[in-house]
Amino acid sequence: MNSTACTIGDSWPEYSIRELAKFHGHLGPYVVLGYRVGRYARAFFSGSREISAAAYCSDLPPESCFADGIQIGSGCTFGRRRIELKKSGRLGCIFRCGEETLAIRAHKPELPEISKTDYWEEIRGIAEAMYAAPDDRLFTEDPDFADLELQGDVL
Repeated sequence: MNSTACTIGDSWPEYSIRELAKFHGHLGPYVVLGYRVGRYARAFFSGSREISAAAYCSDLPPESCFADGIQIGSGCTFGRRRIELKKSGRLGCIFRCGEETLAIRAHKPELPEISKTDYWEEIRGIAEAMYAAPDDRLFTEDPDFADLELQGDVL
């Protein structure tokens, strides 16, 4: 279901892997995952500038990099006070626009051991594969995810 109440009709740019890396400082799976989730939400709400987001993740890298991706993908930025980071053991985001809510549970990527010699090469490969992967391999719409705070799952 796409929102019409918050639609403004503007198109939203698609960012390349290189642009994501420039914005974030390097390319990693969590920034790509957040970007893809954010783009999905922007499309769901038909490009509205009135979307707000609550990103649920660890408050430490690499998982907290998810919030940077959400910002660039959805336009919900910290400066506009349209996103908040909620420390959680789960990974996902709850987007709101007017009376509509979209809850997304993201799938945590498997990462190599940081001690591996080719760690950054592997990280980049995982991120590039995620950038091109179908949505359902990265995340799932999950209305139950919106009950996080009620479930006491926020750390």
